[in-house]
Amino acid sequence: MAEELFDEDIEKLPEGAKKQITVNAYERNPKARELCLQKYGYKCSVCGFDFEEVYGEIGTKYIHVHHLKPLNEINGEYEVDPINDLKPVCPNCHSMLHKAKLSIEQLRAILKN
Repeated sequence: MAEELFDEDIEKLPEGAKKQITVNAYERNPKARELCLQKYGYKCSVCGFDFEEVYGEIGTKYIHVHHLKPLNEINGEYEVDPINDLKPVCPNCHSMLHKAKLSIEQLRAILKN
């Protein structure tokens, strides 16, 4: 349960400082995404959320595409199978899949409970 705070108890905090970071970025093949979505559509494979149904036109064709095997575990280029290696997922489910290192089936089971 959230702790009750009063406005006078909250101090202002600094944000927005610029800092430089270095990260690895893994190339994604846009054709693989396209083929995945042609097969599965734009509903989340975990929870069934459909952005177009909920948000209308601005949600049209919006969804994340999840790699069933994380690219950082592959160590280099590989040939992706758009049907067997990729699945559409909403951003919330995508975050939970990575946060907890779960399969789509495992996360789906958590949602059903």
